[in-house]
Amino acid sequence: MKKQLLLSITSISIAFNLFSQTQIGNSNFEQWENVGNPTEEPINWNGFKSASGSLSSFASQQLQRSTAVRPGASGQYCARIWTKTILGASANGTVSLGRINMASSTVISPLNHTYSDVSNPNFSESIIEHPDSIVFWAKFTPVVASGNYQALMNAILHDNYNFIDPNDQGGIHQMAQAQLFYPSTNGLWKRFSVPFSYVGPATNITNILLTFSTNKTPGQGLGNDEVLIDDVELIYNPVGIDELTLESARVFISGDYLQIKSPMDISSYEIYDVNGKTLASGQKTTSLLFQENAGMYFIHLYAGNQQQVIKFIKE
Repeated sequence: MKKQLLLSITSISIAFNLFSQTQIGNSNFEQWENVGNPTEEPINWNGFKSASGSLSSFASQQLQRSTAVRPGASGQYCARIWTKTILGASANGTVSLGRINMASSTVISPLNHTYSDVSNPNFSESIIEHPDSIVFWAKFTPVVASGNYQALMNAILHDNYNFIDPNDQGGIHQMAQAQLFYPSTNGLWKRFSVPFSYVGPATNITNILLTFSTNKTPGQGLGNDEVLIDDVELIYNPVGIDELTLESARVFISGDYLQIKSPMDISSYEIYDVNGKTLASGQKTTSLLFQENAGMYFIHLYAGNQQQVIKFIKE
């Protein structure tokens, strides 16, 4: 929690974005509080230890900082959530931009939910723009890899209302939703991209309620199912710009040189690092010198009224 600690540094510490739209604070999970204690949580995010509700005093630790980051990651930490078996029932690990409510011993009760407390910046996340999609990295390791276990990412854009997930889904206060159920990632980190569906009926965005869980269904996980999460990003496409398909262009790197292969003439390009810092830019080219250190980078290609962003790794 402690979102207020981010206010003075948000503009330089949030995940990169090309057009200066809003991003989620501490989206790379580098900043934490109470590290080493059962109450440790990533700043700007919340788990069971900061829950509300009549049973919140019984909350167990199911969220902690982890150094098991993916290869090529720029940061040192990610978020780890895991399932616990309590009195024969499975409590799925959860981390949210909102607040968890614990008010029933019946796991599937609607009294147990996450919600945006719009009057409290520690338990809500403001947004006024319209992202096209949400991207995140995850590593899901269920205890039974062959079972039908799926982890959850659910993002809801809503108006100025204490939106409850899942109770208010599809209601009058929802403007858009991006939801994903995903299976085991087979011991590997995987990048997911999920589009927002703008179906209304709300017309005024004020908040985003984003939640990750170790299982899509309350009480259906197994003890020690684990999800690692990192580098959450909101993607925006400017009006009037069509995005090229992922198959349209390719970038190859050999030593200190980048080769760009595209069916369309590239009018200009920009290269930036994972923090959004522009490293190079130029006009038409198919080959360019790139002498940065080993790491992950992004190249933004422009072709007429179209664009494409490609990730590449220099080893």
